Amino acid sequence: MPYSEALADRVRERLADLPNLEEKAMMGGRLFLYNDKMVVGVIQDDLLCRIDPAIYEQMLEKNGCRMMYSGKRPMKGYVLVDESGRRTQKEFEEWIRLALDYNPKAKSSRKK
Repeated sequence: MPYSEALADRVRERLADLPNLEEKAMMGGRLFLYNDKMVVGVIQDDLLCRIDPAIYEQMLEKNGCRMMYSGKRPMKGYVLVDESGRRTQKEFEEWIRLALDYNPKAKSSRKK
């Protein structure tokens, strides 16, 4: 299933003012990297957010949020948020803020 262009456009618009932003096609969707680190993405109709692992369990309790898996292994710190968890602009902004707040602490996966 292709990713949601409408959601990708919404993310693109929200992140447009950030310097060092890069967009890539990966995992069948679109990923947005900020300072060489994945911050958010769009996988099918879900918003993918890289958040602080310290608040990961707490955020999983929020409406529309679930774990992201790599194969059968959960990826701690990565969550998928469906439409019900980002229906309002406030909810959407909260997920983007959480991802951006964690970005300075996140490790880059880019090979140097």
